[in-house]
Amino acid sequence: MTTFARIDRGEGRAAFARLDGDRLRLLAGAPWERTSETGEEVPLAGARLLAPVTPTKIVCVGRNYRAHAAELGNDVPAEPLLFFKPPSSIVAADETIELPEESSRVDHEAELGVVIGARCRRVSEERALDFIFGYTCVDDVTARDLQKKDGQWTRAKGFDTFCPTGPLLVTGIDPSALAVRCRVNGEIRQDGNTRDMLFSIARLIAYISGVMTLEPGDLIATGTPHGVGPIVAGDVVEVEVEGVGTLRNPVRPRG
Repeated sequence: MTTFARIDRGEGRAAFARLDGDRLRLLAGAPWERTSETGEEVPLAGARLLAPVTPTKIVCVGRNYRAHAAELGNDVPAEPLLFFKPPSSIVAADETIELPEESSRVDHEAELGVVIGARCRRVSEERALDFIFGYTCVDDVTARDLQKKDGQWTRAKGFDTFCPTGPLLVTGIDPSALAVRCRVNGEIRQDGNTRDMLFSIARLIAYISGVMTLEPGDLIATGTPHGVGPIVAGDVVEVEVEGVGTLRNPVRPRG
């Protein structure tokens, strides 16, 4: 298992780094580019961590856990249900989720995020996992009332700050049976496991890549287990994925 981060270098600069104990060893480029280390390192303590990806697209999967579909009164889909979040919705760990005034009900949705490592188009399920670089934590923040009102999900899922991602990017783990949890103010709200996905990660990549070409660094949010619920100003939301880490974000009104 190898862990990577993306850090703020100041003056609008960012750099990827490999975590080595309590040190970050800087890379010359993105880790999925098989780039080399620069020889420079910085302490993890005090480093400002950015979201570990800058994807061309964020592909999300709806209702990929049977119990989550049921809790919202929905049937389970016969094939993966896809939607997008814009890259502008990404925020890093410890950055703020902003509640838009257009919505009176904003929910947390804890998810395993899959980061693509190589360009893939129309890949088979048998080869799909070869195109994964690593995994991260995602909170698919959703304006639930707007999702129901609009009938399609672009606005409800796409507000700025509605895709907290990070804090780290982990490679070399088996994603088939990972605990996925959400805590709000320390209280467990969601407690699921990726083994309960309706569609496996390999199936998702094969299906998505049959629709669109996935590029290195693209992010797939693989669906949320049951237990979604509202967040309000002053809350602190934590998304924990076993073996990947914990993503923490405070909540406040937009403005």
